[in-house]
Amino acid sequence: MKYMLIMRSTDEAVAAYKEMPFEQVIEAMGKYNESMIKAGVLAAGEGLTDAAEGFVVDFSAETPLITDGPYGETKELFNGFWILEVSSREEAAEWASRAPLGPGSFLEVRRVTDMSDFPADNEWIQKEAGWREEEEARRAQQ
Repeated sequence: MKYMLIMRSTDEAVAAYKEMPFEQVIEAMGKYNESMIKAGVLAAGEGLTDAAEGFVVDFSAETPLITDGPYGETKELFNGFWILEVSSREEAAEWASRAPLGPGSFLEVRRVTDMSDFPADNEWIQKEAGWREEEEARRAQQ
């Protein structure tokens, strides 16, 4: 099963991060990522740019409204993520607790749905399964 680790921080954690030497941050994250790669659990992971570079698409009105960032309190934003392929919720929690994050940072951990979470007889679920198979075959040919 897959779990997503969503990285969040308080304003204080962001300030502390900015005080750390960038090389130290990269080394700590690199070692963490390497440990997950060696264990065969890291499926994906990326950091994100500052929220000021982002935008929100709000669907509250008939015509979606696009608003430039930043667009919320720091604690509402997320800074990056990892997707782990692990055997259990407990294993996901174990890996999450090893993240090189300090006070004021936290990880929201959520299971990623898979095809078994949806009705197999649904037309769109069947199409999705076919698209995934096609993509896997395409990647295998590269």
